[in-house]
Amino acid sequence: MDYTLDAGDKIEIDLTTEESQDILPEDIPVEVVYEDSDILIVNKPPFMVVHPTKGHPTGTLSNAVMNYFIKTNQNSIVRLVNRLDRDTSGLVMIAKSQFAHQQMANKMDKNEIDKYYIAVVEGYIDGSGTIDLPIDRPSPESIKREVMEGGQRAVTHYEVLKASNDMSLVLIKLETGKTHQIRVHFSHIGHPLIGDTLYGRESNLINRQALHAYKLKFTTIREGKEIEITADIPEDIKKLIDYIEK
Repeated sequence: MDYTLDAGDKIEIDLTTEESQDILPEDIPVEVVYEDSDILIVNKPPFMVVHPTKGHPTGTLSNAVMNYFIKTNQNSIVRLVNRLDRDTSGLVMIAKSQFAHQQMANKMDKNEIDKYYIAVVEGYIDGSGTIDLPIDRPSPESIKREVMEGGQRAVTHYEVLKASNDMSLVLIKLETGKTHQIRVHFSHIGHPLIGDTLYGRESNLINRQALHAYKLKFTTIREGKEIEITADIPEDIKKLIDYIEK
């Protein structure tokens, strides 16, 4: 039906849609660090896969988040804005709608979301610096990435917070977000992450790479409010920090 609007008329648009996703909800605890009408940010524990795969069809962060949405009566599916490796702990952002995902993904692409990590690396480093070296796979089937000519530009800024002769605690800010970027860059300069068996070596002090997605800074989609959130450092990395201090 055609209708000519008059001054004072109000228009309401119902954007509610029923969405479904092939992810089984599982009653797994979720540590919510921040939530608004558009996004959910959780603190992922180490050793948890972010999204179901053939090798890990259940027990993932996405299974836990799907259950959280159902328990809190939210009509949302899991739209990951960022991902972390299985053994990396810390902040993961999930968008609650296609609109929110598009907006936050655009912010990521434009480097409008500041991403900070805590890492413990082998050996002594001091001061601060930037690693600006391209990264790519040496072959299509390779899991590992390498610093190589012709790769994609990758930029890692770092500041050393504490250091001993054996290891250093580093605060890292990513300017780009390539797969395994932090692990590849620090391995390349001779300071692989403690416990990183892919780019370094095993450690008897920690049974994973010592990497934690520590802080996010961004502005909200609707109000443009500045948000800064942090995720508590896990106990296994705290033990390494104690080791450095002693």
